[in-house]
Amino acid sequence: MRLAVASGKGGTGKTTLSLALALAAGRPVRLLDCDVEEPNAHIFFKGQPVEFEPVTLKVPRIDAAKCTACGLCAEVCRFNAIVTLKDRAMVFNELCHGCGGCTLVCPLSAITERDFKIGALAELHEGPIHLIKGELKVGLPLAPPIIRALLAKADYAGLSILDCPPGTSCNMVTATRAADFVILITEPTPFGLHDLSLAVATVRELGRKFGVVINRADAGDSRVEDYCRREAIEVLIRIPDSRKVAEAYSRGLPLLEALPELGRELDALLVRLAADEGAQA
Repeated sequence: MRLAVASGKGGTGKTTLSLALALAAGRPVRLLDCDVEEPNAHIFFKGQPVEFEPVTLKVPRIDAAKCTACGLCAEVCRFNAIVTLKDRAMVFNELCHGCGGCTLVCPLSAITERDFKIGALAELHEGPIHLIKGELKVGLPLAPPIIRALLAKADYAGLSILDCPPGTSCNMVTATRAADFVILITEPTPFGLHDLSLAVATVRELGRKFGVVINRADAGDSRVEDYCRREAIEVLIRIPDSRKVAEAYSRGLPLLEALPELGRELDALLVRLAADEGAQA
């Protein structure tokens, strides 16, 4: 099962919940940190992730001897990664999305492709958890290719937990599209409700099965609960607002160190979701 943990905004506890689920599973788990612009799941582990695979994109290389600056390559590029000057074309690798359109339209075969490194995958093993994180090269707007490379490492025979990017942009969509079930974590505040509604609309558009976890459940008001009731959305778990959790987090300790009793609820949730997936397979 591929289980995604997502939210409509940052700071709701996606990484905290993802790690707690991995620990509660009590069996080998692949934890994929898909927030490739700012991966942070590794801070809860001893040691540092070791880079094991670069992620590259095919970008155009222009043969100046063949190029006549006809402008077709620049015209076809939707991301303005190629501009035509007086006597040549110029490529901005950082803007290229690797679609290959410019190579196809060049009438003189003046464009070939080369590998351009946009980031890397790194891994760390601790107990039953195999953490793999993607890391985007600073300054590049190309997170989805890193996320897709990361998702290719999911354990399709076992449990993979996807710690998704925040928000509802293409980064989050890329990660949740690969999930069998999406957990949307939120908090009982006006901002939490607003962004939860955006996330709900997104996963419904993707056709993903989902449920909601309310973090700091007793710290706000009832509007999130009321919204879930109106929309017939199951509230899977309510995590209490606890000083112990904040203190543990500040020391780099996981949620279950502060609230070990929550482990039974999370394990029961994993068992139920896996049973539902098996019944529908």
